[in-house]
Amino acid sequence: MKIKVIHDECGRESLIRQILETQGHCPWDGKPFNADYTAILVEALETAEDAGNVLENALEKIAGMEPALTLDGRSLLGPLEVHIDRLQEDSAKRKRGSLA
Repeated sequence: MKIKVIHDECGRESLIRQILETQGHCPWDGKPFNADYTAILVEALETAEDAGNVLENALEKIAGMEPALTLDGRSLLGPLEVHIDRLQEDSAKRKRGSLA
């Protein structure tokens, strides 16, 4: 799973792997994604991508078994969407604040 992010400063898209390689800085403009918590952010981004890969692989195995069950997608995606929505809202607030 390749998770993409968009840097609020330059508006460019990056993959988490690129951010890990630049130690928490935008690969395009070199600015940190968070000046105060760069190391923690890098660790959390790496964990998110690793967890996504583990989940993707597990679901692939389960689907390959053709089990007699149906996965409730909302139970999986719902909690993730809550956090993604929060990140997007926070980003929009920062953008509005920088435009004022």
